[in-house]
Amino acid sequence: MGDTREHVLDGSRGSVVVREWPNRRPRYLALVIHGYGEHVGRYAEVAEVLVAHGASVFGPDHVGHGRSAGERVVIEDFEEVVADVHAVAGLARATHPRVPVVLIGHSMGGLIAARHTQLHGDGLAALVLSGPVIGDWELPRRLLALDEIPDTPVSPAALSRDPEVGAAYAADPLVWHGPMKRPTVEAFARMLDTVSKGGAIGPVPLLWLHGDDDRLVPLTGSRVGIQELRGDELTERVYPGARHEVFHETNKAEVFADLIRFLDGVFTLRDA
Repeated sequence: MGDTREHVLDGSRGSVVVREWPNRRPRYLALVIHGYGEHVGRYAEVAEVLVAHGASVFGPDHVGHGRSAGERVVIEDFEEVVADVHAVAGLARATHPRVPVVLIGHSMGGLIAARHTQLHGDGLAALVLSGPVIGDWELPRRLLALDEIPDTPVSPAALSRDPEVGAAYAADPLVWHGPMKRPTVEAFARMLDTVSKGGAIGPVPLLWLHGDDDRLVPLTGSRVGIQELRGDELTERVYPGARHEVFHETNKAEVFADLIRFLDGVFTLRDA
């Protein structure tokens, strides 16, 4: 793909590595917020699609993830990660002043993006959530009821119907392949409650993308959160048979087309 740049920010708990997919004269800025146990490098194809559409794309590796600082997959307070994302937004805006910003969050990144929008929605043109961890996600309750969290890593087969996606995930040294850690599970439970009580996002247009065979973050639980979060404009796309990572699914061309159609609508209204 085209060139990328790397930035290092002072985050809430150490250095945060940010990848940029640049565009010399962007129509908008897209902040890509990755999920649990992975890193933003897995979103290179999403970034390519967005750059081709006119975006300049920025994405951090969260604390404890990818190439950023911290004990692996330990997040003690998601509000700190939201603050790190806000710093990335500041970096993007400093690079391209007065250019609108779109936030795109997947899974755990959807939880982070949702909270960021509740706090800073007045600075966003749109919010996109893919398989978001919001609403009634039962996993933290189930794990915290146990004396010891079992060593059951994310199944690569749960990500996509494309076996190559699972194989690449399993072989990726920057992906965490071990168990969840209790401080992170506790932080998940707290932030789910915070977002649930945090209110609707008002005028920020929201696109919700979800696979109806998502077994990691089931559709019905996320729908609860979407109804709590949604503001004036919601666009919903549920893909039959798709698993957790719709941007990596066998029907990803359809998903990308829906994403671009939504963004075209957002910017048509803004420019009118």
